[in-house]
Amino acid sequence: MKFSICLSTGFEGVMYPIPFAAPADFVAQAQLCEQLGYDSVWGNDHITTQNYVAELHGDTAPNFYEPLITLAMCAQATERIRLGTALLVMPMREPVFLAKQVATLDRLSGGRFILGVGLGAYREEFTALSPRLRKARRGDMLDEGIEALLKLIQDPVASHDGPHYAFDAIRMHPKPLQTPYPLFIGGHNMAMVERAARYGHGWLGGWRPGNELEERIRILKDRSEEAGRPRDIVEIAPQFSLLLAKTNEEAEAKYMASGLVAHRKSLAYTGRDLSQQVTANLVGSPDTVIEKIAHLKSIGVDHCCALMIPADSVAEMNEQIEWFAQDVMTRI
Repeated sequence: MKFSICLSTGFEGVMYPIPFAAPADFVAQAQLCEQLGYDSVWGNDHITTQNYVAELHGDTAPNFYEPLITLAMCAQATERIRLGTALLVMPMREPVFLAKQVATLDRLSGGRFILGVGLGAYREEFTALSPRLRKARRGDMLDEGIEALLKLIQDPVASHDGPHYAFDAIRMHPKPLQTPYPLFIGGHNMAMVERAARYGHGWLGGWRPGNELEERIRILKDRSEEAGRPRDIVEIAPQFSLLLAKTNEEAEAKYMASGLVAHRKSLAYTGRDLSQQVTANLVGSPDTVIEKIAHLKSIGVDHCCALMIPADSVAEMNEQIEWFAQDVMTRI
């Protein structure tokens, strides 16, 4: 089982106070996670303030740091730990320049960069960035963007002519150092499971209640096999929340009082049963969290990925990172 941490690149106002992390904190956390034996650190992608965050915080705007640049800074300050996006919003990115960034970051990091892509949780960000595409279906843009990106990072000469993107005879070098390149597909609905089975080397889904997660893992493996791919080619890497306390009651109280709960409510349209958000995430005492991880492993989870830690300060977040490494990871 792998474990990794999500940096706070796009979580101010969403589940952290404003302001929260300074640029140097990202590097220090990446170095801390490397020292403690985590597999990777990940960055979240937001462009503009979400509507519900603006309503909560008024004129106090959150700081959203661009994840690729932030991860490049972390890469030069570390040696082993992998770096990923959880998630990069593909419909808000132009695939040619994204492919160049991916290849460059993978090369400069020595083959440690993982691109995780998805739709993005908030359509309002997409329409703010691209008002002329207000009627576009982001799922179609995601599919086309993935196909275009894969051509660019795999083919010696890449061309594409689609409804949303077009380029002709692009000779893009260097290619990523990793071959095949580990593209992760994010999102927990069934359409994302299907995309992960077709394109992905990882599925970075959001949490679901246990029986739903188990069902999606089975379907993903079945669909991978039906697509002519190895059944276990896709790393099962759901993104959970993490909050440790001495007792389960204390952990639940802290979790339910955190800004993460308002974030979950803003995503209620995704169909998850929010009454299970404590039991379905890594919230509880170390012993309880170890039991949860054992169950996740039994249903096929390979990686508790880009763990999100609700906290009131960077110091408190780092305490959770250290506590989890010392009292949970060492006992798995």
